[in-house]
Amino acid sequence: MFGIRDKKGIRDKKGFLVLLMAAVLFLLSGCGLKKEERYDSQYFDLFDTATVFTAYGSSREEFDRYDRIMYQEMKEYHQLYDIYNDYEGIHNIKTINDNAGIQPVTVDEKIIDLLDEAVRMYDETDGRVNVAMGSVLSVWHRYRQEGTDHPENAGVPSEEELSEAAKHMDIRKMVIDREASSVYLEDPKMSLDVGAVAKGYAVEMTCRKLQEAGLESALLNVGGNVRAIGEKPDGTGWAVGIQNPDLDSQQAYLHSVSIRDMALVTSGVYQRFYVADGIRYHHIIHPELLVPWQKYQSVSILGSDSGAADALSTAVFNMEEEEGMDFIEGLDGVEAMWIHEDGTESYSSGFRQYMND
Repeated sequence: MFGIRDKKGIRDKKGFLVLLMAAVLFLLSGCGLKKEERYDSQYFDLFDTATVFTAYGSSREEFDRYDRIMYQEMKEYHQLYDIYNDYEGIHNIKTINDNAGIQPVTVDEKIIDLLDEAVRMYDETDGRVNVAMGSVLSVWHRYRQEGTDHPENAGVPSEEELSEAAKHMDIRKMVIDREASSVYLEDPKMSLDVGAVAKGYAVEMTCRKLQEAGLESALLNVGGNVRAIGEKPDGTGWAVGIQNPDLDSQQAYLHSVSIRDMALVTSGVYQRFYVADGIRYHHIIHPELLVPWQKYQSVSILGSDSGAADALSTAVFNMEEEEGMDFIEGLDGVEAMWIHEDGTESYSSGFRQYMND
């Protein structure tokens, strides 16, 4: 879900990104009202994935102003939430991890806000989303990297290795001091990995910034994490596709949904994975089993908040269907779609009303 977390672990990344852009731009094609023209921009340096920004406006100059706001906001979040790279003058998530067990790190409020939201989602999902799982996720990252770069050497972590790493994922040992604007990891072997929440949160906050600046009709798609601002000028919703998990299929998208002021976020097994002994190991690690759960091909979440939808897609992916269905039905304004391992589909009670097919 978060490209920075696994920069080289995307299978056929270039082809995937081109397909993503082509499919989204096709779905979004159409004419606006005479006074509102449609403009698009694309970037490949934000969260290490394809970013497509589409908006309606009266002129190219107007669009360019919003585009600059979007890019600068997303770039800032990209750098702040990075766990692999340092940036001059910036204390980011990597800085926090580097100082685990050493000292608190003074950070930007945007990091404090994200981590507060992450703790809230941890509690709400009974630990199904845990940004303190960095120790375990880094183990899988190493194996996935090796399996991607050298398929002949592909292997999987041992139970002992994972169990040892799991001793250092207690989110309560992440000390957030909002007054001091600092974060401290009490366990020196603990590390944060915000991949399950960061991209969606950044998209949500950026869209709110754009709305405050006056933008009324737009769609921001960051690696398949999609957030709509308003509707199209002709009064129709934004049509967004749900990815087909079968990458060998000629049908890139299984369905499309129509959204207004909503987000669509999908957690799927097709984005980052590797194969060892004929078994595909994807990047969504179950927080209790400590391995990828081979239960679903994808889970898609519809909701008003992209950040919450991002976290929920991971959480529900790690729940049995009955539990996940009950959980989603208990949330206001949130819907879900499951694609099971055998390709069958399930929907929450209100999901179909958004579907175009």
